[in-house]
Amino acid sequence: MAWQGWSAPWQWVAGCWLLLVLVLVLLVSPRGCRVRRGLRGLLMAHSQRLLFRIGYSLYTRTWLGYLFYRQQLRRARNRYPKGHSKTQPRLFNGVKVLPIPVLSDNYSYLIIDTQAQLAVAVDPSDPRAVQASIEKEGVTLVAILCTHKHWDHSGGNRDLSRRHRDCRVYGSPQDGIPYLTHPLCHQDVVSVGRLQIRALATPGHTQGHLVYLLDGEPYKGPSCLFSGDLLFLSGCGRTFEGNAETMLSSLDTVLGLGDDTLLWPGHEYAEENLGFAGVVEPENLARERKMQWVQRQRLERKGTCPSTLGEERSYNPFLRTHCLALQEALGPGPGPTGDDDCSRAQLLEELRRLKDMHKSK
Repeated sequence: MAWQGWSAPWQWVAGCWLLLVLVLVLLVSPRGCRVRRGLRGLLMAHSQRLLFRIGYSLYTRTWLGYLFYRQQLRRARNRYPKGHSKTQPRLFNGVKVLPIPVLSDNYSYLIIDTQAQLAVAVDPSDPRAVQASIEKEGVTLVAILCTHKHWDHSGGNRDLSRRHRDCRVYGSPQDGIPYLTHPLCHQDVVSVGRLQIRALATPGHTQGHLVYLLDGEPYKGPSCLFSGDLLFLSGCGRTFEGNAETMLSSLDTVLGLGDDTLLWPGHEYAEENLGFAGVVEPENLARERKMQWVQRQRLERKGTCPSTLGEERSYNPFLRTHCLALQEALGPGPGPTGDDDCSRAQLLEELRRLKDMHKSK
């Protein structure tokens, strides 16, 4: 750009003058002027992005984020004293997975080696709810696995690690996990009793986002994917610290896992996500069947996890960017051709945009 050689103060002054010119054009242009409409939309879009970036930085980098989390916690405890959903544990051969409903729509998890009575907590955002489950199960908490730094996933790290002195806190060193003691990299394995849990790097939602894969081989059962805010039932997370290409690569990481892998997401978003999937693929019968089941579950306030990755491939639009049916459903545009990752990323970005519009209606 022409002003790259300018000093920072002069760049700031030039930016202010440019903004002033745009505002004056908006004021003096006729009300129906196309230029005025275009500039208004441009300013609104940029101001919304700027306000979001400011708010996101305050949430993730200052004590204001922690105060906001504490307010969320108090409200959710008052509104849902027994949790936002009724959940059922899954018991395998010596391994138990217990979903814990926390906040207004989050899930934490206990993964328990029932023979050794050892437990691992995943994303323990409400330490009181997680501790109650630990005491009820009569187990010893030895590890906390954090998918990412956001307070609604990491807020309980401090209280639980102080209460359980030998408890280790795992997560990505790139993500600023509160009270992190044991940094993890892609493909690192955490061993607790007979539990073998592999960390997979899945950036996009945050720079250091990890998902955790419990290996099913030791207990001769299905593997379990604890996906945080990467992947939900019929949905995926927002790209707060990445782009569509980064998120696509992370989703492809989990697409490489087996169809029978159980998906344990970080939020109860199933009904909303399936509603959006019906907009972009209204003829998808697998989605329709799943939606009917989810609606029955939610009428009784029952949780909807887990699903399987095989199911997700059949109706989750964010995992179907390679599918001709989805490309055709979205109509003409820069849809993907073959296995072109760039085009698939464009489709993923378009899906995210449509999802935001659908949610705002």
